[in-house]
Amino acid sequence: MIQSNSPTKKILKFLYSFKGLFLLLVAAFYLALWWIMPEKTAVAFQTSIDFFYRLLLPFFLVFCFMVALNLFSTPPQFEKIIQNGSGVKQSFFAAIAGILSTGPIFAWYPILKDLRDRGAAPSLMAVFLVNRAVKPALVPMMISLFGWSFVLLLTLLTVAASFCVGFCINRLFP
Repeated sequence: MIQSNSPTKKILKFLYSFKGLFLLLVAAFYLALWWIMPEKTAVAFQTSIDFFYRLLLPFFLVFCFMVALNLFSTPPQFEKIIQNGSGVKQSFFAAIAGILSTGPIFAWYPILKDLRDRGAAPSLMAVFLVNRAVKPALVPMMISLFGWSFVLLLTLLTVAASFCVGFCINRLFP
């Protein structure tokens, strides 16, 4: 917990008090450009509006997915998944758990340490951590920006690489 008189608390309070500052700066920038180059500014503004509308559905889907994921999954459920099974099945479940896990990564470190202390293989932790890079909640936005083929290939390569990393970790830390 941050102490009430700490410099970090003061900085956070200062930044929070100006939460609309970015929006005001962007609006001021557009107004200044409108005065200098009205035609180009109108095109730029229309492009920004089009981009915003293009991202509305992905943002909505991300929001719905995150709500559902937080309602129906908990870290202890992932612990059970990683501890059950053997070999390939465990690696597969570790990959799925890594993909579906939410929250900040540092919150998972104590859970992973506890799993390691209870005998979980380091390779499973490696597979889990690599697959944290795959974020299903961001897939709709990634698809709208990069296209299906890129997102599918990136996801498949990330999952495949996680198994390679797990294999290497298993060889180095038996």
